[in-house]
Amino acid sequence: MTAIKQEDLIQSVADAFQYISYYHPLDYIKALGEAYEREENPAAKDAIAQILTNSRMAAEGHRPICQDTGIGMVFIKVGMQVSWPDATMSIQEMINEGVRRAYANPDNPLRASVLADPAGTRKNTKDNTPAVVHFEIVEGHHVEVICAAKGGGSEAKSKFAMLNPSDDLVDWVLKKIPEMGAGWCPPAPGGRGPALRGDARLPPHSNYPRRAGERAGGGQKRGAAGRPREEFRLLRADDLPG
Repeated sequence: MTAIKQEDLIQSVADAFQYISYYHPLDYIKALGEAYEREENPAAKDAIAQILTNSRMAAEGHRPICQDTGIGMVFIKVGMQVSWPDATMSIQEMINEGVRRAYANPDNPLRASVLADPAGTRKNTKDNTPAVVHFEIVEGHHVEVICAAKGGGSEAKSKFAMLNPSDDLVDWVLKKIPEMGAGWCPPAPGGRGPALRGDARLPPHSNYPRRAGERAGGGQKRGAAGRPREEFRLLRADDLPG
């Protein structure tokens, strides 16, 4: 039987959401760097340069990559051989406390975007709680936590449909993408997938959560072409904390 301390789970969630607020995944940075080298269109090359510049500034200054710091989404698997001997909170409450600490961190405060029930009153909870938590009880004696800061851009651009068996999914995707416009942060990888059991909260593939320490989505809108900017360079693996 593995004993998990309440404070360890809370602080792990808080640390993860702070980390993903200012670090892009390294594979994302490498892919954008390669895209920059290949890109021939001046406007597109300029946009990629600004994204990379912004990413480096965020990583060095420990400031959010984007002003939309997302809704806290946590996917947690709890082994059946795990105990919580000192817990005074439920797992939902522990995760909420971790999110609260992360978003209210005085050294890097993050934007709170969650509304209290009833949503029609438009009252912000001020600390980005409650988090959206997906629980799974599994075999074993460990706890696995995956955190994602799901931005509103991906949420606002989601499209849902109930297709007939005779409908062509590819045709539907090709029809919908042009309708989505440009009101989201580039680059915009498309994703598709079923909303199982009617659960529309599941993020599209392009925003599936990553391991704690990675950020889902990200990027900045391009400014005026030719705008002066700092020279950028790619993040190396040893630039990131262990």
